[in-house]
Amino acid sequence: MVCITEAKEVFKAGYGAEATHLFTAAGRINVIGEHVDYCGGKVLPAALNLCCKIFARKNGEKVIRILLKGIDGVIELDLDKLDSYKDLKYGNYQAGVAYLLKEKGVGLVGCDLYYDCGVPFGSGLSSSAAIEVATAVALCELAGVSYDKKELALLSQKAENEYVGVNCGIMDQFASAMGKKEHAVLLDCATLEYEYVPLELGEYRIVVANCNKPHNLKESKYNVRRQEVETALKLIRQVKEVGCLAELTPKDFNEVKYLLSGAVAKRAEHVVMECDRVKQAVEALKTGDIVELGRLLNESHYSLRDLYEVTGKELDALSSFARKEPECLGSRMIGAGFGGCTISIVKKTAVDGFIRRVGKAYFDAIGYRASFYETSIEDGVTVTQL
Repeated sequence: MVCITEAKEVFKAGYGAEATHLFTAAGRINVIGEHVDYCGGKVLPAALNLCCKIFARKNGEKVIRILLKGIDGVIELDLDKLDSYKDLKYGNYQAGVAYLLKEKGVGLVGCDLYYDCGVPFGSGLSSSAAIEVATAVALCELAGVSYDKKELALLSQKAENEYVGVNCGIMDQFASAMGKKEHAVLLDCATLEYEYVPLELGEYRIVVANCNKPHNLKESKYNVRRQEVETALKLIRQVKEVGCLAELTPKDFNEVKYLLSGAVAKRAEHVVMECDRVKQAVEALKTGDIVELGRLLNESHYSLRDLYEVTGKELDALSSFARKEPECLGSRMIGAGFGGCTISIVKKTAVDGFIRRVGKAYFDAIGYRASFYETSIEDGVTVTQL
């Protein structure tokens, strides 16, 4: 409540008027299903309590004004020139969402917005998706138009792809818009078919640890990995009709593995086995078997480390130190890798000690500190009249 009170005061100081609404959209974790979305696989994201908050009011003008926590100055977006802000250092994500909403026929209204984003930037928890989805909801609500959250997720992804120029998939925006309290979303990224799966951890919590090594997909081997799995698929299609790697069961894969060698074989094996782990994780959650879920998280990390090779010493250290804790059921890296975060399933009563000990071990091994977030699984979008 203190945070909201302070933000309202910042809004009033910046705009000379009270905020009338608060809109939020969540950051996300992916419980399991890493590097399978572009191979036709299903993912299992969940919306976090870490979210982007937008305090807002209509201003009666033809301009969107933006204040960002921690950034000096007001950014102004002219509603008649929304196509001209692609090169902004700050505000281009918001401009992209506004531009596409206007192109879609939404009668945007001028407004004053203050962004307080609690999703750590550069962490792999999807701060950009949270900003985009929250902006889309805010602009639609202030314009008084009805909206479909699934459609806003797609529009937000399009804004990031085409306006900002970042080639992201749909998972982040979908989880942010469609997230449901105490549930994960089993999402087929190709068809957008989805199912809510209970994510009730009982006496356990999910602890997110940020290794604080910035990750940059353009500088990583992300594109190389995509090429490698595409090569694997082409080779497998020589003997088996298959639309994507995710269609292969582990048994199917063992029958065609002889066609592959070296890195290409390892990448394909990860994808097939990770897709199988997603199925097993869904069953574990539906039966309340959190111990089995923890085991699957560990297996996922080992596969990402040894077969897909996208972890690095920082993420390996964090997950390894976590697994040594007796009250931790499992731990793995999430996201594209090469930096970012791990998630660990830890007994509630042991969280403080876990953070202290794992944090110290990580600092001693790596030389700089990790950041820890004790999280809960919440609704993706909220709308509040102040």
